[in-house]
Amino acid sequence: MLAWEQAQFDQTVADIFGYHALQLGLQGLDTLAANRMPHRWLATGGVESAGIAATRRPPAAHPTADPAAPAPAALVTDFSALPFPQASLDLVVLPHALELHPDPHATLREVERVLVPEGRVVICGLNPASLWGLRQYRAHLYRRLGFGELYLPHGGEFIGYRRLRDWLRLLSFEVESGRFGCYRPAVRSQAWLDRCEWMDRAGARWWPIFGAVYFVVAVKRVRGLRLLGPAWKPAKALANAPVSVANKSVNTGTIVE
Repeated sequence: MLAWEQAQFDQTVADIFGYHALQLGLQGLDTLAANRMPHRWLATGGVESAGIAATRRPPAAHPTADPAAPAPAALVTDFSALPFPQASLDLVVLPHALELHPDPHATLREVERVLVPEGRVVICGLNPASLWGLRQYRAHLYRRLGFGELYLPHGGEFIGYRRLRDWLRLLSFEVESGRFGCYRPAVRSQAWLDRCEWMDRAGARWWPIFGAVYFVVAVKRVRGLRLLGPAWKPAKALANAPVSVANKSVNTGTIVE
């Protein structure tokens, strides 16, 4: 799953330009490795304790990454109260940050606040309508009976793909793209993972919405306003100015007494 997400982030953020980029949570996944913005931050706020772990990949592993580029500056903050002024960031990346935060609505509103108009937000999350989600649901039932353990992290609530799109629309985001991945069943054995490799190839074609992970890219739209006068107000008439006429007095041979 982490390998698929890393490939999606590398492909997406490489073509997003600007000056300031921010990653929220999951410091083991370098989502900004392929991005070339000069100012980058990595914010942590308790998401790492939810149970998702990964090995940090060096930025130079990506073909477009600059080996001399400094690592993102780290900061500790609450995702619902970011220490950035309004409309100051060009890109915000959320790898599993919404589903693992206790207040995902506040986090998404804060992301909308700090993004500049036409700024982009990139979100990835676990899909509850998948084989992985079914296994997690079964694990919850077993835990109520007093045995078994959860397969996925239990630090937050998983958000469905369509539900997330509705949240983005309410905040004036326009969804630019969305995709799914990781169609294999939730098994721990490497042998069974290899046997089910064909499901990743067939899933994108035959059951695309049932991938274990979804990936969404959205753009912040700001509608412009134009003040119009009242329709009933009459337009001012132009003043009639005298117009000079050349050769006004022409001798026509007529004598007037």
